[in-house]
Amino acid sequence: MMRILLVDDHEILRRGLKQLLGEIFPEAVFGEAGTLVEARALVTGQLWHLILLDINLPGGSGLELLMEARQLQSGVVVLVLSSYPEEEFAVRAFKSGADGYLTKASVASELFVAVRKVLGGGKYVSAALAEKLARVIGVPLVQLPHETLSARELDVLRLVALGRTVREIAAELGIGEKTVATYRKRASEKLGLATNVEMARYALQHGLVE
Repeated sequence: MMRILLVDDHEILRRGLKQLLGEIFPEAVFGEAGTLVEARALVTGQLWHLILLDINLPGGSGLELLMEARQLQSGVVVLVLSSYPEEEFAVRAFKSGADGYLTKASVASELFVAVRKVLGGGKYVSAALAEKLARVIGVPLVQLPHETLSARELDVLRLVALGRTVREIAAELGIGEKTVATYRKRASEKLGLATNVEMARYALQHGLVE
């Protein structure tokens, strides 16, 4: 019996995914999580065949959960379903262990194709991203500054860009304010950006925030 875990902080989206996937897996058992903490508990306590995972979650990054799921359940298939542009996050997601990357702007038919592809042992990227990757084959890829950030540093960068205070970031990520300041300092040094305004501008320019 297929066991599918839906991880997204929007209940309406989870319900929609459950209905769509129920069409091709009518006997599937679904689990749902809206936060990183909830998802971590489900991944730790139960076995799953397929996880549909958002990157932006209350409590941290979905990429953290992705790496943890890989360590706990080597056979699980993970399809990242995010609102963030493929060119900015897909490579990071694949490096973290994703089997596929799909944006939330995709149509239902593309979701079906992606799910079947990853469950069949393949990797899924959209036609648009595949074309972009094909154009750069044989050309040295330049790593963007934010691609050097850890998952936590990226979380803090994004929240700073959204105007959150240190206290608000600490509460949202479940870490101390001094720890937030440390991550912010590391991100600032790696990006060569001194102020919150500069960090926000960078995040907007590279599609790191909605």
